[in-house]
Amino acid sequence: MIVTILLNTIISAIFKIFPKYNIDNLQAIVANYFACVVIGSLFMGHFPIDHISITQAWFPWSLLMGVGFISVFNMFAYCTKVDGITTSTIANKLSLVIPVIFSIFLYSEHAGAIKIAGILLAFPAVYLTSRVKGTDNKAQSLLWPTLLFIGSGLLDTLTKYSEHNFLPTQDVQATFTVHVFASAALIGVIVVTTLVATNRIKLHWRNIIAGICLAIPNFFSIYYFIRMLNSDFLQSSAAIPVNNIGILVASSLMAIFFFREKVTSYRVIGLLLSVVSILLIAFADIHGRGL
Repeated sequence: MIVTILLNTIISAIFKIFPKYNIDNLQAIVANYFACVVIGSLFMGHFPIDHISITQAWFPWSLLMGVGFISVFNMFAYCTKVDGITTSTIANKLSLVIPVIFSIFLYSEHAGAIKIAGILLAFPAVYLTSRVKGTDNKAQSLLWPTLLFIGSGLLDTLTKYSEHNFLPTQDVQATFTVHVFASAALIGVIVVTTLVATNRIKLHWRNIIAGICLAIPNFFSIYYFIRMLNSDFLQSSAAIPVNNIGILVASSLMAIFFFREKVTSYRVIGLLLSVVSILLIAFADIHGRGL
């Protein structure tokens, strides 16, 4: 879990740096997916995509997750542009409630008072930690934040469902991850090709290089997230909230100490609540399995 949190924090840092070098997010994201396929193949020692892939039970789910990956990634970027970083971050992180609910009902994971308290505490923790000063005071539409909330939550749920039903070994998990990125890359190429053909964007090598830099932490963040869900360290109803809040805490600390973002009382309180939330969820799961 620590590796997953650190890798996601690195991804946040890379996106933070992109505007400084005029990186086009869409082109970098698509290049990143292709690079992830290469990295995954090198990691496995062979290219795992062949004619047998389509016969595997997990194959349709890898296609569906590929669609989800590129959709949610770009939805987050659009929501950030239109509604601001505060709204998009809250919508993205609060989505943890969706896979938690599914885990409790689909996999009969026990949800006791301590775990529920920790999960509920995550809401104010995420809000306060994510709260930043807006650029204006105009009312924001709830459409895109709502779609991002649902999309992010369903994607985490789909990841857990695929792991639980089709990915019993590390080799299968790595193979599945490569196929997910390949699906996202194929969709991305279609979108970018259409935009280039209609003269809406122009390709540039710096975006390709940026995508390659993004791919290394991105591939392993997904791979180790699936590994985490497959482990017995925490039930998924506890692992997903702890993972999401941990990413938020680590990203906030990175923003404060490395990017010199302003430290506010809201952020400090939010970080403290996040730590308490993580401790409650982890304690309930490890020591009581839902006390």
